[in-house]
Parts: sequence; C-alpha cells; structure tokens
Amino acid sequence: MVTVRRFVEGVDEAVWLRIQNAAYSEYEDVRPDTLEDMEIAKKSPTFDSTGMFIAELEGKPVGVVNAFVDRHRTERVGSLRVLGVLREFRGQGVGRRLLETAIASLNERGMESVQAWTRDRGVSCKSLLVEMGFALTRTFCSMRADLQTIPYNVGEHESVIVREMAMRPEDIELVRGLHNEAFKDHFHFRPRTSEEYQFWLTHKPWGCDIIGVFIAYVEAKPVGFVEAGIDTPFVKQKSLKRGWILSMGVLEPSRGKGVGTALMQHAMEYLKAHGMTDVELGVDAANPTHAIELYKKIGFKIVRKNLAYTKQIR
Repeated sequence: MVTVRRFVEGVDEAVWLRIQNAAYSEYEDVRPDTLEDMEIAKKSPTFDSTGMFIAELEGKPVGVVNAFVDRHRTERVGSLRVLGVLREFRGQGVGRRLLETAIASLNERGMESVQAWTRDRGVSCKSLLVEMGFALTRTFCSMRADLQTIPYNVGEHESVIVREMAMRPEDIELVRGLHNEAFKDHFHFRPRTSEEYQFWLTHKPWGCDIIGVFIAYVEAKPVGFVEAGIDTPFVKQKSLKRGWILSMGVLEPSRGKGVGTALMQHAMEYLKAHGMTDVELGVDAANPTHAIELYKKIGFKIVRKNLAYTKQIR
C-alpha cells in the first residue's frame, strides 16, 4: 500500500535528495543535488516546505513531490516543482498518490489551478497528467550551440556597448528592473523581488556557481541584459564543458535591432573564455519576442522539448 507523509525539515533532507537524484538520473543535463545545495536553498526567500511530501511503499521511501506556492504571485496558481518516483517502483500507483496529495495540498492553500512540467519523452508522466485532468498549455524548447565558432555578422547591433554588471546595489537593481520590464508580457512571469535576486546572486542556489551578468547600452541608455552561468560540479560530474544562458531580455523599444544578438555573442564569448565548449538555454516556443528565431540565427538547435500542463482544481 502506498502512503504519503509530509517532509520533515531537519530529518528528511537526505531521503529527499536520494529519491530526487535517482528519479532524475536518466537526464544527462541534470546533476545530483547535495545536502549543501539543499541547505542553501532552504535559506532562500521563496523556500517553503509546506507542499513537500514523501511517498512510501511498505514503509520504504520511493517518491517525492513538491507542491509549491509562490507567495509573491498574485494569481492563485500552484506548481509541481518536483515529482519523482524511483524507477523500480513506477507503475504501482506511487505517482498518482503523490499527485493527488499535491493537488489536495494546493487546494487547501487556496490555489485555483496547478501547473506541472514534464519532458516530451516522458511518456508515463504525460499519460498520468492527462489521466488526472491536466491539459497541455505551453511548450518550451531546450536549445544548444557549439562555442568553438561563434557566429558574427548575423545582424548584431553595431554600436551597442556591453559591460559586466558590478556587484553593487545600483547595478543589481538596474538588471532587476530590466528583467522585470523585458519579461512582463511572458508566460507565467512574475517580477523578481530585490531580496530574491540579491540572494540568487550571492548564494547561487541549485545551480551555477560561476555567473556573468552583462548590460547592453545604446546611446548611453540601458536597453537589455544577459545572464550566463557555469555549474562547476555539473562539468566535473558529467564531463561536459557546458555553460548556460540563464536569462536574456531586451526592452520592447529596442527589440529587432540586433541588441539581443550582441548580448548573446558576448555571453557566449564569456562562457568560451571559461573553457566551455557548448552552451544551452531554455525558451518558450511561443515567446512573444520570437526569441527562438534569434537563437537559431546564432547557431542554437533544439535538443528537446519541455511541456507545461495545467489543471483547474476549484
């Protein structure tokens, strides 16, 4: 019989990570998280263990789910940040029980809908979500490019000036403002707060330990930014010299003029200078700025698709 219990802080961290890491081990782009990673993440302004649950089969922990509520979001929508079951226990109703528990938890906390993500090759997960009443609402693409030869003369803005962000309050707030303005019309967006952006830059939870943030100027006015990162443990564990474009945005009046292209070239050169041989990013296939076409222009190709599903729960 499958039973589901709440995650207990200070007790269940090792159990949680063991299951999560094993459940996601089949993905070559995901590295195992450590207890240190989790302890840092627990200090984040957005961390909340209320919706974290562990499934047990005959008393043995076999699955985990995190039904997360973002307290900064005005919409009453929760999200499944983690849903993982150990491979040898799949097909025994564990995922369904976890999903039922997550939905009930979100309902109790006043959420009106729940979002879940899976990969296009995750046949069993997609089937479960559909069976549970979820509908596909968005497709995201993971794209990758070779850094050996970075394309130039492909429409980049010729007079744009790009400089690295300094770790000082005025620069941090400038980038935060550019991010919030550039992404305000994007799917599932909510503005970054000063507290969480400062925390992310300082502690780098669950991800890249080397981060370069760059600001683009046209006629002395800031018009865009890009964030590039390297996860050193990932590089060592996977033997992949892969960097990441974490975010890139251009203010609406400056779009379509090559600013984004120049920012991407700068970020790619940064990663190359740090020894990376390829770079990956994620993009909404229906991005209102048609960013996917920009990425294709500078050598990025789609390597997989990630699907967003939504279910109304009240």
